[in-house]
Amino acid sequence: MTETALSVQAELDRLRGSIDNIDAAVVHMLAERFKATQQVGLLKAQNQLPPADPAREARQIARLRSLAESAKLDPAFAEKLLNFIVAEVIRHHERIAEGAAEGAADGAGSSSTDGSAADS
Repeated sequence: MTETALSVQAELDRLRGSIDNIDAAVVHMLAERFKATQQVGLLKAQNQLPPADPAREARQIARLRSLAESAKLDPAFAEKLLNFIVAEVIRHHERIAEGAAEGAADGAGSSSTDGSAADS
């Protein structure tokens, strides 16, 4: 390899290492977000609230689009990403609600649930 090719490869490796670190941070941040939304789902299920909150989702989309614009990120991309995440959150909330309903039907009159589902 020429010196130029080695220099280019070193720069690619450096940039890709940075990208890998950012990807890892994104995954960890998403994991933290989903831990919080699981708690929201449990609270909603315990109080018979619907899994989706369209008004909150609309506010979040507007907020995220504004943040994206400030960060010089395509707002349409940010909205697509949030819509994807919210769809997954709603799916989790529906599953939590189904589990709560089944638990209530299975244990009618008994208090066998201790809320430990929030740990999942």
